[in-house]
Amino acid sequence: MKYIIMADGKGTRWKNYQDIPKHFIKIKDETLIARTVRLLNEGDETGQVIITSHDERYEISGATRYEPLNNNLEIDRFTEELIADEVCFLYGDTYYSEAAIKEIQSQNTDSVLFFGNEKSIVAVKVADGALFKHHVDRVRQLFLEGKIPKCIGWQVYQSLVGLPFMEKKIRENFVLLKDDTEDFNSPEDYNRRLAK
Repeated sequence: MKYIIMADGKGTRWKNYQDIPKHFIKIKDETLIARTVRLLNEGDETGQVIITSHDERYEISGATRYEPLNNNLEIDRFTEELIADEVCFLYGDTYYSEAAIKEIQSQNTDSVLFFGNEKSIVAVKVADGALFKHHVDRVRQLFLEGKIPKCIGWQVYQSLVGLPFMEKKIRENFVLLKDDTEDFNSPEDYNRRLAK
């Protein structure tokens, strides 16, 4: 299994808070992204961890940095040239508990499986790369044609399971991770975590 940590976003909501990318915030003396790399390697010793980023600071022990060929739209985080069978996309700005990583790594699928909760998708496990690529491409095209207002992970899920594009509903091909993850999109998210 290849684990692809998506960390090549623009960081517009983070606004370079504390002069670092959000992936480098520290939780218990370990950066968010280094923690994800460590947990993935501990859970799957034969897996390969790849971090997608154009920033050389993302050269992290236990992972290989890859510079995506295209990163114009938010959906491009699913690095097109890395979409294949037996890959798992994870978000670099997400705090994953050990239980969440174990759940993601242990679940099997013969198609595409999304992980998260009613608010956010935090991982996508792909067994059928052609199927996933079809829905990513479909969502990108619909967005470029002005038929949908966003093109992110939720729209790919909605396309896959045949849901309307404006409804965040969970049906099949989705594993609910209750309180095992936390997103850090803005400084407010991080400060709320520190206040706990």
